[in-house]
Amino acid sequence: MKKTVRDIDLKGKKVIVRCDFNVPIKDGNITDDTRITAAVPTIEYLLEQDCAVILMSHMGRPKGEPKMEYTLKPVADRLAEVLDREIKFVSSPAVVDDAVSKAAADLKNGQIMLLENVRFVKGETDNDPEFAKKLASLAEVFVNDAFGTAHRAHASTALIADYFDTDHKMFGYLMEKEVKAVEKVMNDITRPFTAIMGGSKVSSKIEIIEN
Repeated sequence: MKKTVRDIDLKGKKVIVRCDFNVPIKDGNITDDTRITAAVPTIEYLLEQDCAVILMSHMGRPKGEPKMEYTLKPVADRLAEVLDREIKFVSSPAVVDDAVSKAAADLKNGQIMLLENVRFVKGETDNDPEFAKKLASLAEVFVNDAFGTAHRAHASTALIADYFDTDHKMFGYLMEKEVKAVEKVMNDITRPFTAIMGGSKVSSKIEIIEN
């Protein structure tokens, strides 16, 4: 397994975290915040290490366009309630522009910032090196805590890691938990066993079922 947030000294570092905040929203309101609360242990650990924390995620399928029905503003508001602290949110159709870069640079240790929906930029799903580089430029450390999207070769989940050396990229708590669960099923499980699988796209489940 890759290194986790516990394996590296993160004291005072500026950290960018790929989360999975793709939550269901109806009439502007989040109807299930499970994915938000699942990210809390990693975020709280980073705050305990006196890190400046930059969060990023996708939501829905805006298909590379800044469609505001997919804005992460409701996520910022809900996360602020869950953590009981301010979440700085700078919405940009480019996700990373001069204003966002300045806000990230000015972010103090112990503060949290959430970027706009990374899928507002076509370069996210195209796995574009320039977009990945812009995201990476905001921080010193990359943490992947988005197990639900880790299988996708997208700029914020896969390619961004190329811009950090081995000691500056790692898993968060949620990612570690899920990987260990998969490893147990694959390598150390009492048979027979039952697996309950969710998700709307059966095409992405077939290989797992076959294995």
